This record gives sequence, structure tokens and C-alpha cells, in this order.
Amino acid sequence: MRGHALVLAGLVAFAAAPALAQGQPPLRCAVDGTFAPHAMPKLGGGVEGFNVDLFQALAKKLGRELVIDSASFAGLIAAMSAGRYDFLCAPTTVTRERAENMLFTEGYIFTEYQFGIRRGSAPITSLEELRGKTISVNKGSAYDSWGQANAQRYGFTVQAYDTNTDAIQAVIAGRAYANLAGNTVVKFAATRNPQFVPDFVMKETRAHWAAPLRRDSTELRDQLDWAIECLKKDGTIAALSEKWFGTKPGADDAENTPFPGRGVPGMPGYDPTPHTRGC
Repeated sequence: MRGHALVLAGLVAFAAAPALAQGQPPLRCAVDGTFAPHAMPKLGGGVEGFNVDLFQALAKKLGRELVIDSASFAGLIAAMSAGRYDFLCAPTTVTRERAENMLFTEGYIFTEYQFGIRRGSAPITSLEELRGKTISVNKGSAYDSWGQANAQRYGFTVQAYDTNTDAIQAVIAGRAYANLAGNTVVKFAATRNPQFVPDFVMKETRAHWAAPLRRDSTELRDQLDWAIECLKKDGTIAALSEKWFGTKPGADDAENTPFPGRGVPGMPGYDPTPHTRGC
């Protein structure tokens, strides 16, 4: 696996951190360092992005040192299962299949399919309005798969590009009416391209992005879950979301919603036990 380790957070005063933090070794996690705006190369080396800032803040809350490795996402879950990482900092969609094999913290942000259109174009209000239009997607992505599976049903044409950047340029140039990608990617692209604006969201695709851990890491999962909830309550996660995605999250978005229990409600591994410790 390719990668370089970065020490992102130093030890902080333990007065505001769990007692178990004192004397603990550094936490180890990993991201896909090419997935903007969650983790991406920065000038001078290393990576930056929403997830880098988020887990740096979590480590500070726990009073722990954090080491983040940058590597291809395809190998991250296997590396964590083998003990190389304590958890993953990479945004990971919580599915039932994954939750049967790993523990998850509660979701810190919602992922959902979203269209982006050229500024001045008529907004999309329903999928039926895509009939006769062309949508651009990143080749081989989940959005490409959805487009290919639904093109005939809704009457649109799919253009697949090697990168989502190219797919967005197709919209700006008028070769496609809309780009379909993840909501955070669409929002981030809009902050970099004034002629590209976020549009219709497919609410039925909403899922949690959360931190996965090995099944035997219940104690650490609960600590991370506690820190995530505290950073929701004090506004940290919402502020990071607005910084990186360009829009203020709503009151019912995951950035502002502490979920009951530990983990993702309704998924395997979820612990409904009420919380007993404040922030």
C-alpha cells in the first residue's frame, strides 16, 4: 500500500478528555488521499480536507495523538482488519453488509446522490424532468451504475468520464445537462467553479458516513462516538462542513444531530444503551 504517515494532532490537556486517554499510544487511521474535499494532497506535502480536520478535532477531544496514513481506499478495510489501523478516517458508507462485519460510530455526515447543473439552467425538481437530457458521471462509480440502470426508465443519456472533474466540465461546456455525484463532492466543486451549482438531491439514497472499526473495538468505538456527539453539540462538525462544502448544514443534517445510543440506529452492531456522560 502506498502512503505516508502524518502526525496531525498532539496531546492536549487531559482535563477535558476521557481518563483512559492518559498514557495511551497514538491512534492510527487512514484516508484515501485523493478523495477531495475529504482528503487531498496539499502544497508542501501531506493531506488536507474535511475528514482530516474532523478526526484531528476528534483526537484532540479524546486527548490522543493521531497518525493518519494516506492510501488507496480499496485496501483500507483489509488493512484495518489486519490490525494496521485502529479505525478508518476515510468517509465510509454504512451498509448492512459492512455493519455485519465491522463496528461503526454514529454517522457524522449524510451522503446522498446529488445533481449539479450549469448556472442559469432550469433547476431539476424530479427525475422525470431528465427525459431527453444528458447526465455526466465519473466512469465506474456508483453514480455511473445508477445512471446506466435508470437511463431507460427516465429517458436520459449517460456520458461517463475518467474523472468527475471532467464530468463537471462537460456540464459547464454544455455537453451534458447535469452531473450526478455525491452531495459533498458536488458542493465542493461548486465552491471552485462559479458556473456550477448544486441542484436536485435524491433523498432516498441518503446513508450515514461513519468511522468503521474492527468488531473487537467496542471500547474505542464508544469513545469515538462520544467525541463525535460532543463535536456536534458544540458546532465543530457543522463549522467544518460549511468550511469544506460551502453550505451551512441544516438542523436535521447529521452534522447537527446526535443520534441515540452508539453506532448507526437500525444497523448491526448498534448499541441502544442511553448515554450517561456529558461533554
